[in-house]
Amino acid sequence: MITPAFHKSHIALAASTTNYDKPIINQQIVINNSKFGVKIVNPEGKVNFFPTTTVPLKEGDAYGWRITLDNYQGNIKGKVKWREVLTLPQAPETWTTENNKNFSISKDGRTATSTRTVTPVNGVIENFWTIAAGDPLGKHQIEVYIDERLIGTFAFEIVPF
Repeated sequence: MITPAFHKSHIALAASTTNYDKPIINQQIVINNSKFGVKIVNPEGKVNFFPTTTVPLKEGDAYGWRITLDNYQGNIKGKVKWREVLTLPQAPETWTTENNKNFSISKDGRTATSTRTVTPVNGVIENFWTIAAGDPLGKHQIEVYIDERLIGTFAFEIVPF
């Protein structure tokens, strides 16, 4: 189940100075759309996104989220800084990421935190994880934050393929 299902939701905001050079203004974040699902690239290279909360454990496929923002500018003009917290039922055999600099793992190995600063394309921010050997089955959760404010929670289950 995806919680909450945002559609043109308005989130009340408070000022924050956490992890930023200057204070964040009380800018409202409007979420036009929020989805979790599986991303599969077909043999022709076309990317297909399938909304679901049940993810087959198939190596090479990817799962993740897409959030469409409405006119959010962030602290750096045109860029959005987001943080993702991925919690697994147990630690995987290995963790890998394209950007180790903005990535940390909890002591128990079950939770990964990633931070990115991106330029949204048509208002969309997103992140995906590629399924690998040794990834655990079971219930997972992803929380997504902008400016230290929770904007999306995605609960899903990885099941045998």
